[in-house]
Amino acid sequence: MGKTEERVDKWLWAMRVFKTRTIATDACKKGRVTIGGNIVKPSRGIKVGDIIDVKKPPVTYTFRVLQLTGNRLGAKLVPEYLENITPQSQYDILEMAKISGFVDRRKGLGRPTKRDSRELSRFKEDTYADMYFLDWEDDDDDEDDID
Repeated sequence: MGKTEERVDKWLWAMRVFKTRTIATDACKKGRVTIGGNIVKPSRGIKVGDIIDVKKPPVTYTFRVLQLTGNRLGAKLVPEYLENITPQSQYDILEMAKISGFVDRRKGLGRPTKRDSRELSRFKEDTYADMYFLDWEDDDDDEDDID
């Protein structure tokens, strides 16, 4: 038979929910992993049938444990070990976040893209040109007032 209990951080890593076990452990410590609405420690044991909620902002994924394993699985085997029961509303939130893109990007979420940089450069050039010409036109107006 198999194991009757497995650490939640190890299982989430094995199911490819997190890229590394360290990231899975940190998510538990930060309160992003819950079972039955209760925040769990990384060492918390899980059993077959448990429902696990994982917050990966802006979405909260929900998984049902079908089988236990301590070994990282190939992506094709994952559906035999976990059932994704995340509500459609969460995926709708994810889709909205993708559509909004740059506008809602939080501080520190990555470098600007080349497109972002070009737009910023154009904005700076336009603003500089407007300021330069406004000052130049104002100088001419001052001279006219003196005459």
